[in-house]
This record gives sequence, structure tokens and C-alpha cells, in this order.
Amino acid sequence: MTERIWLNSYPQGVPADVDASVYPSLVALLEESFTKFADRPAFHFMGRDVSYAQTDLLSRKLAAYLQSLGLARGDRVAIMMPNVPQYPVAVAAILRAGYVVVNVNPLYTPRELEGQLRDSGSKAIVIIENFATTLAQCIAATPVKHVVLCAMGDQLGLLKGLLVNYVVRNVKKLVPPYELPGAVRFNDAIAKGANASFTKPAIGPDDIAVLQYTGGTTGVAKGAVLLHRNIIANVLQSEAWNQPAIRGVPQGETYTSVGALPLYHIFAFTVSMMLGMRGGGKLVLIPNPRDLPATLKQLSTQRIHNFPAVNTLFNGLANHPDFGTVDWSHLRLSVGGGMAVQSAVAKLWLDKTGCSICEGYGLSETSPSASCNPTDSKEYTGSIGVPLPNTWFKLVDDDGNEVPPGQPGEIAIKGPQVMAGYWQRPDETAKVMTEDGYFKTGDIGTMDARGFFRIIDRKKDMILVSGFNVYPNEIEDVVSQLDGVLECACVGVADDKTGEAVKLVLVRKSPDLTEAAVRAYCKTHLTGYKQPKLVEFRNDLPKTPVGKILRRELRDKT
Repeated sequence: MTERIWLNSYPQGVPADVDASVYPSLVALLEESFTKFADRPAFHFMGRDVSYAQTDLLSRKLAAYLQSLGLARGDRVAIMMPNVPQYPVAVAAILRAGYVVVNVNPLYTPRELEGQLRDSGSKAIVIIENFATTLAQCIAATPVKHVVLCAMGDQLGLLKGLLVNYVVRNVKKLVPPYELPGAVRFNDAIAKGANASFTKPAIGPDDIAVLQYTGGTTGVAKGAVLLHRNIIANVLQSEAWNQPAIRGVPQGETYTSVGALPLYHIFAFTVSMMLGMRGGGKLVLIPNPRDLPATLKQLSTQRIHNFPAVNTLFNGLANHPDFGTVDWSHLRLSVGGGMAVQSAVAKLWLDKTGCSICEGYGLSETSPSASCNPTDSKEYTGSIGVPLPNTWFKLVDDDGNEVPPGQPGEIAIKGPQVMAGYWQRPDETAKVMTEDGYFKTGDIGTMDARGFFRIIDRKKDMILVSGFNVYPNEIEDVVSQLDGVLECACVGVADDKTGEAVKLVLVRKSPDLTEAAVRAYCKTHLTGYKQPKLVEFRNDLPKTPVGKILRRELRDKT
């Protein structure tokens, strides 16, 4: 598509393009903010602020420690933590030392964690002790040689830190037993780094910054290779797009965002953490957003301007009896991503806060933001908005040809935020990248006369649970290994709370296999959002003449 008709729908003052070459690397962006906003709070966690200067100092010491381990430039270092202050410190340290961040879901099972650590070739991991037992069960089968072990209270000062850690370990019992010989505590690593020399590597825009794991369009776990310039571009694109909403924040007021989405998810990584640091804002870190009372209690102490979230979180909070304890009058921007925002939720949120939910769209492969509704709009469109600055969309058929106006087609995206490819998977990369540089998303959409896009279907069999991708291939592969399963299939079904839920349909070898046994097996091998909500036994599964299971028919019958 040569003409960007959607530019006519841009809010006043939003540019058609931004200059993504202003920073040679994410390190340059971060270090500029560390200096420019040194005295400002960068993060707020459990009643305590962490300044930009503190984040600068801690990350530099941790970078020196990582270098002292003898890691080579470009080595991968995994992070497996919820939203705690050590997360952004670890990200900045890994990047400053010349390594690659590998974001890991802290709720992964040992099977899932092992797969990601092996595929990425991660040599080190920064992990919170709550999930150390998972690592202990699989570390021997991975390339990981160095473990930095964090605790919830590490950055809360001596007395409060000791108290928080005692409660987490002994009262709430959130740290199962584990053995990780040779693991170094986070604060000890910082202390060792203070006495180690740090060599600042030359990092360029084409160096790899992050491996962001995704099922892509096929369901096979792959690392989307995000270069420094990809994430820089997306930060600047998002910043330009948000300006119409942010102009309303009074001069001199600390721009405060809610960090309820997990930082290991690319949406929060780029749009909450990196964008916030670029502008000198404060991010309120919420380690467990499912605990709605605790989340609202934390937010009641803050003056909030920006709230990126998924539909389920907006809905859960807005319907909670404590919602009114938070002062929402300063909220200027509510960005919905990860899954479709439902019209009833959008209406309720607008009624209760006076700030409309602005729905966007993106993927791990696009760093992630690719399109968004105008941030000065008060109406719910049900669309994914228009492409961001520097971004081109086109709709193509199965042969890659652009479809006529008004016709549905697969959304293909081109822009500086599009990944370099999948980590060590040229075959998978070739399946999704066109010769002219477009990434084929697997989502079927339409475009209206104003350039607004709407998703109407998915080419892939992916299930979207609360903004997280679930791939039937993976679920079926795991379940098929359970004794007593003859064959199985997995589909998505509509769910009021999570948008979609996983339904598992099985054919048993014998009636001895129970639903409870299936659920217990899935709980061991699959993280929470991948576990089936519905389990159904049948005598046979619908198949094509050549024996391929017809998932679509299972969905239609659901």
C-alpha cells in the first residue's frame, strides 16, 4: 500500500513519521534519562520510590558484576520475575553490559522454562526466589551457569526488606523449597559489582536487545529478535501517539503510570517501562494485579495519569467495591491491548473514570505497538485504530496479493518496529516475512474509508486468554503424552472474564482416565492461562478425509 489514507484520521499535532535514529541504542536512551531525571522517582514499589539516579547506580554495578562472570558480548541473560524494582535494574544492566534480555514468564512450569532457556542459549538468569524451585528442577538441562537470586524485599531498605521477606517466606509461604548451589543473592551481586571494573561496550542500532518468546503464527515457541532500533522506534512512535492525551497533565507534575501488566510481556516492557523512562515518568509497580484489593490500595496513594491494561483487568477493577478509593480524576490515558476491549467494559470504565479506553493492537514481533485508536477520542470504536507513525498496513490474500478495498484479508505490517526475524529459525521467519518487508500477522481484518482497521477472524488457531497467546499445538502435544489419552484437540471458547478460554476435547483409551487426572497433569506441565477451563470426553474427533482433526468444527459445536 503506497498511500497511507489513515494519516487524515491522525489527531492534530501527531506526525506521520518520527525520527527513530536519535538514539544509537536503548542504552543511550536509558543513560540520557538517568542523567536528565536523576532526582525524579523512576519506580514506586510497596510505598517506596526508586529514583533514576538509584536505578542508574544499581544497574551499572549489576552490569559490572555480569561482565565479571566472563560472559561474551551478545550472550543471552534471562529475567524471571514479577513487577519488582529489580526487573528494570536487571534490564538496564544486561543491556549496558552488552548482553541480550530474554524475558521469561515467572509462572512457567519446569518444562516450559527449560525449553526457553535452551532455545535462547541463556548463560545466566536473574530470578526471584518465589520461582527458584522451577529453575532448580530444570537447570541441569539448560546452558545456565550463573544465577542471580532476588527476594521481594531486596530494594525496600534493611528493616522493611527483612519484614517483607519474612512475610513472603514464612507467613504467606510463597517461596517453595529449592536447591540452587552457587546462586548469588541480588544484593551480593550489586556489592561485588561495586568492586568490579565495568567496560562500556559499543552498542549499535542493529544489535539485539531482546528475545521475546511467542508462538508466532504457528504455535511453536520462538524468540522474536528485537533489535535496539526496533524498541527505540516503538517507544518514540508510542510517545508521539500519546501526546494529545498527555498534554493535559499539568506542568511540573510527575507523570505517573500504572505498571500492572507484567514487564516480561512486550506491551508492558516497551509501553510502560521503556516509554516511561524516556519521558522521566514514574511507574507504579504492581507485582500481583490479580490481587485487586492490594492493587487498589497501592493506587489509592498515587496521582495516576496513564493506565495500560487488558480488558479483564479494566473490568475486574471497575466492578470492585474498592474502586472509588482511588482518585481517578487525573487519568488522561487508558490504553487497552493484548486482547479485544469489550464495549460494556469500555462504557463502564468511561462512566467511572471519565477517561475512555483507547484500544491498540500489536504483537511480540512488532515490539509490540502497530496501531491504536486516537488518544483524544471519547468514543468506543470496536476497531484496533489506525497504524502508528512510520507504519504501513496492508491486507493480503493467501497468495500474498493485496485485496480490493472493502474486502477482508490478512493484516501485514511494515515499519521500523518490526522484528529482525525469529531467533535461529530462518524457516519460520520466511513463513511470515514478505519480500517487500511486511510481517504477516495471521489476523484477518478489514479497513474502512478512514483507514481504521478491524480484526474479524484469525487465520491461526491461536486462543487469546486475557491477552496471552495459547497455541492448541502445544496443549495437544503435552496432553497426548498423558497415559490413557488416545487423541485430543484444543479449541478456544468465548469467556466473559478472559475473552476466550481453553477447551480440551479428548478420546480415552480406557474409561479409567478421569477429568481430575487430566487437570492435575495439565497443572504440572502448563502455566495457568494455558490450562483448560473445560474438559470434555468424546468417542471420536471430527477429521478430514486425510485424518487431520477439524478444530473449526469442534469450535462450531461448542
